[in-house]
Amino acid sequence: MSVVITGATGHLGRLVVADLLAQGLPADRITATGRDAGRLAALAATGVRTARADLDDPESLKAAFQGADTLLLISGSEVGRRVPQHTNAVRAAQEAGIGHIVYTSAPRADDTTLVLAPEHKATEEVLAASGVPATILRNGWYNENYGQQLDRARESGVVTGSVGGGKVASASRQDYAEAASAVLRAPEAHAGAVYELSGDTAWTYPELARDLGEVLGREVVYRDLTPEEHLAALTAAGLDEGTAGFVVALDANIRDGELEAAGGELSRLIGRPTTPLAETLRALA
Repeated sequence: MSVVITGATGHLGRLVVADLLAQGLPADRITATGRDAGRLAALAATGVRTARADLDDPESLKAAFQGADTLLLISGSEVGRRVPQHTNAVRAAQEAGIGHIVYTSAPRADDTTLVLAPEHKATEEVLAASGVPATILRNGWYNENYGQQLDRARESGVVTGSVGGGKVASASRQDYAEAASAVLRAPEAHAGAVYELSGDTAWTYPELARDLGEVLGREVVYRDLTPEEHLAALTAAGLDEGTAGFVVALDANIRDGELEAAGGELSRLIGRPTTPLAETLRALA
């Protein structure tokens, strides 16, 4: 069995490569790819094969995918560009004769108001139409998304948002990476599966503030704003209107319960409890 990974120079991709190696998959059966060939050197040092693969360059994808049995398509980071980029990858996988595609999607991508979901839903439809056996990993929120709150909380003692009483069932990148690794090592056992992956426990923003306070050794409180107040605060802090509106929309999704499901599929795949938010924050601090 041989595996090729897109976006392997990113945080999640590097962790997947590391776990595949740790679980005994020979390095010469792993191809780590990325857009920037210069950033592949660190991965090459682990012994894995490397290849440049740009989601906007179909020819680079076809070349990188040659000889692989299974593709891990880590969703692209360019909002608004994902569907054509992912379509390029799926078509290249078909042409390269890849027998299984694992895709990192979004929570309940086909049945949610989550602002990030439409591009993932469209990609899942592209995969279904391709005829290539696939496994969908609908990754929830990462604990690491809240690392940026550490500096703000350290300085001001305040966390702000417009999530109301909404909850987030987050987990660490390592957790999600181990889940992807588990599927990649036994793709036939997961063919056709759609996994809703999230942390074991959903937490509120006051609980986020509490965890930040414990990590920082100071009092931290959560200040809930109206969406209008939140938008004004973000633009006053220097965010452009589009980015600020996107953040407020995500908070509305949290407020509406779109990220609170803690179904246990992630911990079942990795064979252990997911990583608590406070543990990740402590490591980041």
